[in-house]
Amino acid sequence: MVYVTRKVHFNAAHRMYNPTWSKEKNQSVFGPCSNENWHGHNYELEVTVCGEPDPDTGYVIDLRLLNHLIEEKILNKVDHRNLNLDVDFMQGIIPSSENLAIAIWKELAPHITPPAFLYSIRLFETPRNFVEYKGETYIITKQD
Repeated sequence: MVYVTRKVHFNAAHRMYNPTWSKEKNQSVFGPCSNENWHGHNYELEVTVCGEPDPDTGYVIDLRLLNHLIEEKILNKVDHRNLNLDVDFMQGIIPSSENLAIAIWKELAPHITPPAFLYSIRLFETPRNFVEYKGETYIITKQD
């Protein structure tokens, strides 16, 4: 099994806020991240795909294709946007890094097809804080 990772970055604003809670509870739980005027991050996103290299190309996945998918399905929607207001796949979802990583997985997974498989999404909110999501676990077996 070979793992191939593409790393990209984007900038986005968000507000951590649960609409079913009071302003005071949101402030207590989320602190300054619940600022009514939003706040932003310089995110780093790593998308890892796994599989066996194609015998004709040597690729698990063509990195140009992976880059195009990330740009089209993710970056064009999130870069320099407000995650709460502007991003279709985040509507109605509290935009924590955890939820954003899951949403990114759901956006990309249908477009990465065998023999390659989406292995993980790693999202850095800051250089020291990141989440990793592995979605569904795929078991790949060789057929004799």
